[in-house]
Amino acid sequence: MARASDSPAAPRISQPDLPRHLGPAQPSRGTDFLQAALDLAGDVNLAHATLEQCTVTADADSIDLTGATILDVDAKDLRVASMTLRNAGIRRLRITGGRIGTLDLSGTRIDELEIRDVRIDYLTLGGAKGSDILFADSTIRTLDMPQAEITRMTFDGCHTQEVDPRGLRAKDVDLRGLDAEAFVDANSLRGTTLTTYQIQQLAPTIAAGLGIQIKD
Repeated sequence: MARASDSPAAPRISQPDLPRHLGPAQPSRGTDFLQAALDLAGDVNLAHATLEQCTVTADADSIDLTGATILDVDAKDLRVASMTLRNAGIRRLRITGGRIGTLDLSGTRIDELEIRDVRIDYLTLGGAKGSDILFADSTIRTLDMPQAEITRMTFDGCHTQEVDPRGLRAKDVDLRGLDAEAFVDANSLRGTTLTTYQIQQLAPTIAAGLGIQIKD
């Protein structure tokens, strides 16, 4: 049996399995892409497509990956106003560098997701079911996780203005590396790990949830 000191368990992250050579491809809805290099611009419709062993670069207004299947994909230096992966299936996706206005992962099934050195204005994991997720050296202005089921998620060197965890079901979710200015609901942080300093910051929110007045 694992000792309490082993908790929280770290996410199990591996690099996307990519071939040495990739061929260029044009994006289209519902298409199967295998070992392709996608360079995206404008408004891109990849809904219900399959991206397997692919690389992605983008300077785009919107990328629609609703219902898509993402397998071993490496995305670098994305500059996208809106990126939607609602109800998609992800297995080993790495996003490195760049800026994303809105990143919608609502209802997504996630198995290994790494986001590193990315600026995101709004990120939602509403209703997502995910395991093995790593955020590193990233800034997320607003992080929403309502009704999400998350296992083994870690933040390292990240900052956010607001976190909404209402209805979150968490196991081995390590928030110690997330500098959060505010949590909407401290009662939904069961299953997470925080530092003593973070708990001190949360005290007013916890007290309000318990109906406790704080007066000096």
